[in-house]
Amino acid sequence: MLGVNGRGVARVVFTPPAKVLIRLHVTADMVTIAGTLATSVAALALFPTGHLALGSAVIAIVVCGDALDGTMARLTKHSTRWGAFLDSTLDRVADAALFAGLVFYFALRDDMPGVIAAVAAGSFGAVVPYARARAEALGMTAAGGIAERSDRLIVTLVAAFITGIGASRWVLVVALAVLSVAAAITVMQRARAVWIQGAESAAP
Repeated sequence: MLGVNGRGVARVVFTPPAKVLIRLHVTADMVTIAGTLATSVAALALFPTGHLALGSAVIAIVVCGDALDGTMARLTKHSTRWGAFLDSTLDRVADAALFAGLVFYFALRDDMPGVIAAVAAGSFGAVVPYARARAEALGMTAAGGIAERSDRLIVTLVAAFITGIGASRWVLVVALAVLSVAAAITVMQRARAVWIQGAESAAP
C-alpha cells in the first residue's frame, strides 16, 4: 500500500513498537485481526451515528499502523503465504465495513444521493483488488491504476472528516462519486493490461 519512500519511513516508525509486541509474544496475524476489528467497529458504530470526524480519525490511526504487521513479519522472518492471504482478505473486510458505515450514515438521514454514491464507491472499489487477484491467478499482472486502495482510503477519510467537522454532506457525496468513477477506470485499466498480456501470449 505504501510507496518505496513510504515503506522506508514505515520501517523507521514501526520497528520499535513491532519489537515490543514481538517480545510480548504478539504475532503479526493478531495485529492484522485487531486492526480489522478496530476499523470495522469504528466504521459501523461511529459513522451511522454521525460521528464522522471521530470515526475517520480512529480509522486513519489504524490504517497508519497497517504496516505494523508487515514489520513484525519481517523482524521475525516469518512472512508466509497465509499471512499475505489473511492481510489481503481482511483488508476487504475493513473496506466493506467502512463503506457500509457510510451507507448507513446516509440512509438514516434519507440522503439517497449519498447512499448511491457510497454503495457505488464500495462496490467498484471491491472490484479493483479482485481484478488484480484474478489476473495473478491466471499468471498475469494487473497492478496500478489511478485509484488504488491507499488513494481511496485517503480521499474517503478526508472527506468524511471534513463533513464531520461541519462541512456540507455534499462534500462527502461528491468525493464518493468521484471515487466510484476513479475505481471504475482503474478496473478498466487493469482489464486492458490483462487483455494485452493475453493477446501477446496468444501471438505466434
